[in-house]
Amino acid sequence: MHAMLATLLFGGMGIASVPLMAQVSLEPPTGVLLNVRAVAFNPGTGKIYAVDEKQGTVFITNGATNSTVNVKVGEAPDAVAVNPVTGRAYVLNTADGTVSVLDGKRDAVIVTVNVGKTSPYGIAVNGITNTIYVTNTYSNLLRIIDGATNAVTSIKTGSADGIAINRKIDNIYLFGYESNNLKVLNGASGTFRVQPVGRMHLWGIAINPATHTVYVTRTLDSDIVAVDENSHVVTTIPTGTIPCAVAVNPVTNMVYVVNYGDETVSVIDGATHHVVATLPVGKHPQAIAVDPKTNLVYVANTHGNSVTVIDGASHSVLTTLGAGKNPYAITVDAKDGKVYVANLSEPSFTMIDVRTLRKAAR
Repeated sequence: MHAMLATLLFGGMGIASVPLMAQVSLEPPTGVLLNVRAVAFNPGTGKIYAVDEKQGTVFITNGATNSTVNVKVGEAPDAVAVNPVTGRAYVLNTADGTVSVLDGKRDAVIVTVNVGKTSPYGIAVNGITNTIYVTNTYSNLLRIIDGATNAVTSIKTGSADGIAINRKIDNIYLFGYESNNLKVLNGASGTFRVQPVGRMHLWGIAINPATHTVYVTRTLDSDIVAVDENSHVVTTIPTGTIPCAVAVNPVTNMVYVVNYGDETVSVIDGATHHVVATLPVGKHPQAIAVDPKTNLVYVANTHGNSVTVIDGASHSVLTTLGAGKNPYAITVDAKDGKVYVANLSEPSFTMIDVRTLRKAAR
């Protein structure tokens, strides 16, 4: 899956099954692994973390003071996850198979944890249980880090890349690009089950804990599936072409699907599972973030070097803002009113001030 993740949005390897993608001519620097978790906001500390894979560092920005420090971590960091309860951040270094644990106050690595050189890719944190989960592409083991002791245990789940957690019920969802199934682990009981969700090429995942619904995009079929966590019923919802990312506003119960192929966002009513709007965005979008407080949605247009801002109340595009070159991951600092994107080219991240837009939306 790593080759696909690094090249899917730029043409090249593995595109025979998605002919539209062969039209893309822009090529990124080689050896860069794209991950939508390359940037993260910690609401507990008000800090933003953005990895620089090529330099082996993570940029830590204090939203309150606008100050940034650059901290050395492991080899080829590709993802970061945060614990808002403890204030710690966890940087996954895919090349050397480690996780760098950063203290949220001192902005320093306090320990490096070995999770295996089997191409670790996904990382997620359950702040309620203080547990960190790491997926491995070329291993059947899910690595589990105890946030209190930093001890590592493993459980057999089969190969997985993507990961998402419903923290309230402690369900961990795993999937691989070449899989037809979601794998569901309950962290409290240790029970494990397989949830069929259709044919291969699963890509993005999002959870609405308020409605107990999991959404997974399927790039080949131009749709997403909505999985009821209680009944396990699967509902298929048509979208645009090559849906590659999904985000949820749990306050409004609206679902936003980024369609890379036709450069749109499908707006779905989570209650009815109907598409209520299809909005044009920028060139070949890849990532999305929602600010529930202001009901604004931000879409990173990877080939457009921009971020499209959507008004969730009116289902309309407000504006398009400049970003860095090839933005591929995005997060919102809901407290300070800023958006951060990870870029494929230098600078490795860009801050966009959206305070004026936020005030207008209230």
